[in-house]
Amino acid sequence: MFNQFLEKAQRLSQNKEAFAIAFVINRQLPSSGKPGDKAVIEKDGTITGWIGGGCTRGIVLKEAAAALKDGKPRVVRISPEGPGESRPGMIDYNMTCHSGGTVELYIEPVLPRPHLLILGKSHVAMALSRIGRAMDYPVTVVARGVDNHAFPDAERVMDTGTVDPALLTPNTFIVVCTQGENDEDALQQALESELPYVSFVASRAKANAVFRVLRQRGLTFEQLKRVKTPAGLDINAKLPEEIAISILAEVIAFIRSEEMPQPVEAGDAEETNDKIFINPVCNVPVEKSTAKHVLEYEGMNYYFCCDGCKVSFEKEPEKYALKPEKAH
Repeated sequence: MFNQFLEKAQRLSQNKEAFAIAFVINRQLPSSGKPGDKAVIEKDGTITGWIGGGCTRGIVLKEAAAALKDGKPRVVRISPEGPGESRPGMIDYNMTCHSGGTVELYIEPVLPRPHLLILGKSHVAMALSRIGRAMDYPVTVVARGVDNHAFPDAERVMDTGTVDPALLTPNTFIVVCTQGENDEDALQQALESELPYVSFVASRAKANAVFRVLRQRGLTFEQLKRVKTPAGLDINAKLPEEIAISILAEVIAFIRSEEMPQPVEAGDAEETNDKIFINPVCNVPVEKSTAKHVLEYEGMNYYFCCDGCKVSFEKEPEKYALKPEKAH
């Protein structure tokens, strides 16, 4: 099991896929998970490893999905008493299984490194490629007439003026470093990607001139105001390497900020995966294929993570029954 955990984590990491890891850090019997148990949770809800069943499994699925969205680790406690004394960073859940027990878990998202997409072949672009790669960021350079030898650190160097849509993932950060060569075309492509971070290496006067052209092409003010220009944090940078450092500092600040959506496919795993049902009693996801407790009510199947939720539903089905538009 430990080898499966390591192999799965390594493969997902190599494929630059987001996932979460969960560790059992404490328990009180009769909880089935014990300290040291661990699992990898993929963004589609697939679990490799063991962290317990019933309530624990469903809650881990829910909190792993949340961790992948906000990029923040969390400690989760599941106990029959429900929320206890509030502790910073602790998320409390009520253990509804009749078997009882308490378990605490640590859940951490593992997110791929930001992909740096550089449009242009300027000296700033070269410096950004070098320093970005030194930070272990995947780097792609796109520019007409680009010299591969000028970007030895980039993973991909593409001699074209058109960005391949396959490069545009939620984890891509675009920096336009054209500096006089096809500025408008490059910035337009960057904005039409609708990715959250787009910066433009230019003075404010130059940026405004380019913006006027793009407005004539039909781009909206809302699109243009998303551009971070001059690119980078204001550190009074002059040299290409200094500008590159300021840009990467801005990327890091953006990643850590609340405005950065995390690189997970649209929609919660538990909402978009047909294999998952949201338990209406405790609001945690349940895998339909492995659910031990299933009830039919008014022509619809309800899946429960534990016997406690099933009993609660049986006592007051009208309280928990889903409206047709919310049925999974």
